[in-house]
Amino acid sequence: MPDATPDAAPDATSGTADSAPRYRDKPVSFVRRSGRMSDAQERAWSELAPFYVVDVERGAAATSIHPDSTADPVVLFGREAPLVVEIGSGQGHAIVHAASTTPDTDFLAVEVFRAGLARTMLDADRAGARNLRLVEANAPEVLEHLLPEGSVDELWVFFPDPWHKAKHTKRRLIAPAFPPLAARVLRDGGVLRLATDWEEYALQMREVMADAADFAPAFEGDWAPRFDRRTMTAFERKGIAKGRDIRDLAYRRLPRS
Repeated sequence: MPDATPDAAPDATSGTADSAPRYRDKPVSFVRRSGRMSDAQERAWSELAPFYVVDVERGAAATSIHPDSTADPVVLFGREAPLVVEIGSGQGHAIVHAASTTPDTDFLAVEVFRAGLARTMLDADRAGARNLRLVEANAPEVLEHLLPEGSVDELWVFFPDPWHKAKHTKRRLIAPAFPPLAARVLRDGGVLRLATDWEEYALQMREVMADAADFAPAFEGDWAPRFDRRTMTAFERKGIAKGRDIRDLAYRRLPRS
C-alpha cells in the first residue's frame, strides 16, 4: 500500500463534549488520510457498502474493533469455503482480481483508507465479485478479535508501509507481535504470504518470522518465488521502475499442539 504521511496525528475518535479524545496505547501501522472522496466513491458507500462492508462494533478509535465483536465467515458469505484475508488491500487491485478469478474461494480485504475501500467496491461490483467482503479496521485487531481462530486459509500482506525512517520503524506491521496474531486466525497448514520492495524491511520480516514458533518457511533458499496469484499492480510496477527488487516470503502455519 502507498506510504502514509508520517507526521499526521494518530487515529482517534472525537470525545463527547465533556471528555477528551481517546487514543490507542501503542503505535499503529498506518496514519489515516483525510480527503474528499469522489462522487463515485460516495455512491459506493451509500449503494454498495451494505453488501460489501462488514459492520463491526468499534472500540476506542474509529478503526478499532471492540474485543467482543466477532464475524463468522460462514455467516458473512453464506457458505463454507476457503477464506483468504488481505491486510492493507489499498485500492483493491490484487484482491478484486483474485476474487473475480477464484469464485470458489472467499476473500476479506482489511484496509483503513475509506477511499481505497470505495474503489475496491466499485471494481468488485463491475467484476461481479460477490465472494468479497471489506472491513475498515486496524488489522491486528481484526486478527485478535474479529475473526474466529483457525478460520483463514491464507493471509496476505503485500507491500505494507515500510516506515523507512528510523524513528518510525516501530510502526511496522511485521514485528514480533504480529506472528502470534497471524497464527491465531490461520488454520493448521494455512499460509502467510508477505511481499515488499524495501530490502531492509524484507530482512526484518524474515528475521521476525524465523523466531515465530508457530510457522515454518514454505520456500527454499533466501526468498520465496514471486506469488503467481498476485496480479501485477501499478504499485508493484512503480517499485520495479525505481530499481527495487520485489522480495516474497511464505510461511506455513504449524499444527496446533
